[in-house]
Amino acid sequence: MDDAKIVEVASKRANAKLGFYTHLSAYIVVNLLLIVINLISPARHYWFIWPLLGWGVGIFFHGMGTYMFLSGSGFKERIIQGEMERLSARRHGAYK
Repeated sequence: MDDAKIVEVASKRANAKLGFYTHLSAYIVVNLLLIVINLISPARHYWFIWPLLGWGVGIFFHGMGTYMFLSGSGFKERIIQGEMERLSARRHGAYK
């Protein structure tokens, strides 16, 4: 891999991680605010748990996508490589 490609991949991964950290920060701040509102209100049940859990699922999958698929396993890179091989074979007349 040449230097330009390394910089491009590193930049993409850094942007994905920064996006995840921003998402996680918003999740924490908003849910802490919802917990406080729920606890100081006269509500008889703890409704804050539903947005906490629902958004938490989104945070979980965002983290999985960022750390497992993007930078950990090379999953995306393998898919791209496979597609490049298929396109190259088509260009040379060997259809897959």
